Amino acid sequence: MVRSSLFERFCCGAVAALFAACLAIPAPAAAKQVAVPTPKPVIAGETPAGEPAAPQPPAEPETPAASETEAAPEETPAAEVANHPASSIVVDVATGKVLSEHNATERRYPASTTKLMTVYLALKALREGTVSLDSPVIVTRLAAAQAPAKMGYPAGSVIRLDNAMKMMLVKSANDIAMAIGQSLAHESEEGFVDIMNAEAARLGMKDTHFVNPNGLPQDGQHSSAKDLAILAIQIRREFPAFSGYFDIEAITNGKYVMKNGNKLLGRFEGADGMKTGYICASGFNLVSSATRDGRTLVAVVLGANGTIKRERLSAAILQAGFETDLATKTQTVDQLPTSPGEVIDISDYICGAKGRSARAAERGEEKDRDEKFGSPYLTEMQRPPVTVKVGLGGAAGNELVDAGVSIIANYGIPIPTPRPTPPAPESIATDGSAPDGAATPAEPGEASVDTPLPAAETPPDKPSAANAYTSGTLRSSFPLGVHSPMAKRGPRLDAEPGFDLRAAGFGRQPAAAEEGGD
Repeated sequence: MVRSSLFERFCCGAVAALFAACLAIPAPAAAKQVAVPTPKPVIAGETPAGEPAAPQPPAEPETPAASETEAAPEETPAAEVANHPASSIVVDVATGKVLSEHNATERRYPASTTKLMTVYLALKALREGTVSLDSPVIVTRLAAAQAPAKMGYPAGSVIRLDNAMKMMLVKSANDIAMAIGQSLAHESEEGFVDIMNAEAARLGMKDTHFVNPNGLPQDGQHSSAKDLAILAIQIRREFPAFSGYFDIEAITNGKYVMKNGNKLLGRFEGADGMKTGYICASGFNLVSSATRDGRTLVAVVLGANGTIKRERLSAAILQAGFETDLATKTQTVDQLPTSPGEVIDISDYICGAKGRSARAAERGEEKDRDEKFGSPYLTEMQRPPVTVKVGLGGAAGNELVDAGVSIIANYGIPIPTPRPTPPAPESIATDGSAPDGAATPAEPGEASVDTPLPAAETPPDKPSAANAYTSGTLRSSFPLGVHSPMAKRGPRLDAEPGFDLRAAGFGRQPAAAEEGGD
């Protein structure tokens, strides 16, 4: 019995050891589960085909589309800007051929790229001879009241059109853009906006509508990457002599240096314009141009989250455009369709906590990068920016201001008009006869403004209070009135019985019927 028990225990121990050994055997490699990292989302259009993707900040949670009413879960991955990555296009200026595009017909808010239309109309006026470079641009009260960015000149300031265009393009001054628009349309913002929209229609900018000359947020103002490319191409084609206005790196008023917001200038090979833009609803926009070996390209980026990404994407698509064989492209920018959609508003992301955090992370990474903005096509500027001096005054005169005036004194304050000088007083004889040269009294029943009032029927020893003053034995008589077209003759206070000299509020008077109402 004992022997059997020991044998059973030995068998049980052997089985247990065998089972433990089986558990220690590693599983086959094919069955072993390995954690695979999830790749970060790639933004369409962020880098050209075949180029390595630039370093990206951590993926942001997805923001709901504009039509959704509730926020998406925080763990939902997102593209750069909630379902609306930046739209872009690159076009060859000479041929109008589209070298690349991504959502180029989406309607977006143009922000300060609107100023390209303002300067285009100013250049057209120069060509037509209705203005000159030294024509005065007056900062109106409406212009001075515009929101920043602005030069901040007081109302009544006078600027040469030449300097005003430089301030508008480099500083992106909203007050100067308004002043230019009003000066070209007889001080009327509405009149200038009508001209802007008429010109946009003529150029074929079918997705564009303007409501002001500077691009500040306002309902109804929209454009697209396609339309802004059309406008930029027209500027480069029609006004090559003025291309230098678009690549000014900085301006100074003698006290401060204001740098151009277009960071491609001086950093990207061949960069020579054109205009930046930013509001919350639009994101960061850039219409840029570059020329190499006599060939000029225009690129438009709308809706980037920050200047770093905007400049990086612009440089990448411009570089890809220069490397593209033009013969392989057939579609022109005017052949792109018109957008049927609504204007895309990305303000919730751009000016929300997530967008700001992403830009802060990008700036933090920029400190440790070897390449400017994380782009192999951008280099750090190793010199001070080329600076152009601007200021007030020096303009020619016109019907509103004299030549050379810097600020109009008492601007907007009306000049008082002097009243006409009344005729000299004429005394009226106490016997009722008219003075020499005066009209004779009218017949009874006839009214005449020249008829003298009769003398008061007052006993000599009781002079009238209206025309006499008695003090002891001294009696002084005063004229009863003057003949003046400015005077309205009223009743004699001492000649009409029952005339009540009491104040209107004295005692209770019968209520009179009133006409009209509140």
